[in-house]
Amino acid sequence: MKILANDGIEKSAQVKLEAAGFEVSTKKAEQTELANTINSNEFTALLVRSATQVRKEVIDNCPKLKLIGRGGVGMDNIDVEYAKSKLIKVINTPAASSQSVAELVMGHMFSMSRFLADSNRMMPLQGESKFNDLKKKYAKGKELRGKTLGIIGFGRIGQALAKYALGCGMKVIATDPFISIATIDIMIEGLGKVSITLQTIPFQEVIIKSDFISLHVPKQSNGKPVISKTELDLMKNGVCLINASRGGLIDENSLIEALNSGKVDHAALDVFENEPTPQKGLLIHPKISLTPHTGASTNEAQERIGDELADQIIDFFKN
Repeated sequence: MKILANDGIEKSAQVKLEAAGFEVSTKKAEQTELANTINSNEFTALLVRSATQVRKEVIDNCPKLKLIGRGGVGMDNIDVEYAKSKLIKVINTPAASSQSVAELVMGHMFSMSRFLADSNRMMPLQGESKFNDLKKKYAKGKELRGKTLGIIGFGRIGQALAKYALGCGMKVIATDPFISIATIDIMIEGLGKVSITLQTIPFQEVIIKSDFISLHVPKQSNGKPVISKTELDLMKNGVCLINASRGGLIDENSLIEALNSGKVDHAALDVFENEPTPQKGLLIHPKISLTPHTGASTNEAQERIGDELADQIIDFFKN
């Protein structure tokens, strides 16, 4: 049985699969050659991350394909229901990257609060000649402690983020149409587990009350953003927004307008509507903290993703 890991796979997972009798290829096929590569090499399983698209045309042209695996949470790049209708097993790793994404969001929140993104841009350029000017420019930072974090989407990642935010002394509120109440277990070294129960509240209440808002929902089936000008207008003046979920959840043009007007104090983006070519207005904006879709890109998360994929593949084909 042959597996194409088209966007790569952690070495430990490859070793585990090969020990179970699978042949694993990590040689990347370009999107236009994907179906031909699968067919000509008789691959029965295809593993992807976010780069490779597995659409109806690929599925129709690969009759020997039995499994599609997504290393990560969202499966926007796979026609999941169509694959299932063709009796192809579709798997992902929803729990493996929760902590890594939550930590990245916290990093962005600290960055926005203390102007780290713009400061790191300007210090190499002006730090020697305008040190005191920059010191004055970045003098009005704010602390996270005591601020309200609104989490839109309170699944695994949202709850992992809540743990970190609560540990920083933030007030956490959340909204989720599928979750009404959640128990957040926080492990404290030397003290053990502290459990906090949070009830979700309506979406509009979250966006009105929050000082920081972080999105953790899938791409919407109607293709519309979750945060548009309408929602931005309802938010507090000086709110900070974070999107480490999916590009397009925030209307990017409306976001730039809100940043320019001061309605939004800062934004942090790990995902973009036009990946891998984000619009330049976002990339050069001094009030946006930027990362190139690296939410799950930690060594630990990639090991968990690979191991979880390997276990599911072995279970499917062997059992």
